[in-house]
Amino acid sequence: MSWQSVKLFLKAQVSAFSGGLTDYGLMILLTELLHIHFTISIIISGSIGGMVNFCINRFWAFKSTDGYHGTANMQLIRFFMVVLGSISLKSAGTYLLHNSFNLDYKIGRLLIDSVVSYGFNYPLMKYWVFKTNIIAFEYVEEQTQA
Repeated sequence: MSWQSVKLFLKAQVSAFSGGLTDYGLMILLTELLHIHFTISIIISGSIGGMVNFCINRFWAFKSTDGYHGTANMQLIRFFMVVLGSISLKSAGTYLLHNSFNLDYKIGRLLIDSVVSYGFNYPLMKYWVFKTNIIAFEYVEEQTQA
């Protein structure tokens, strides 16, 4: 594993943490203060947290001077699809943990988030949403190794 791969992973985690903090905080605010059911709160907060995450990912974490494989509009469409999948997994998983094991929704959400973040979101962000131009990326990698 190269330093570039580790650096990209760490930047993506900072971005995910920022979006996740927004998402989680809003979920608690909507559920505890406004008394919205937590599954609906997850949908609302996940959408807003997703917007924060997209901006940080595009302009910092996955920023590529070599160019992206897709346009910004294509990235946004793909990102939206990933966020919909992510929100669905988080909402359903939190609901199942709460109903099956009587686990507090806040704890269940954190558990589900960790699985969804590493097993679903990161691979799709790296290899599908913010995919770089492969030829240019391989050329840069060859130049840095020389």
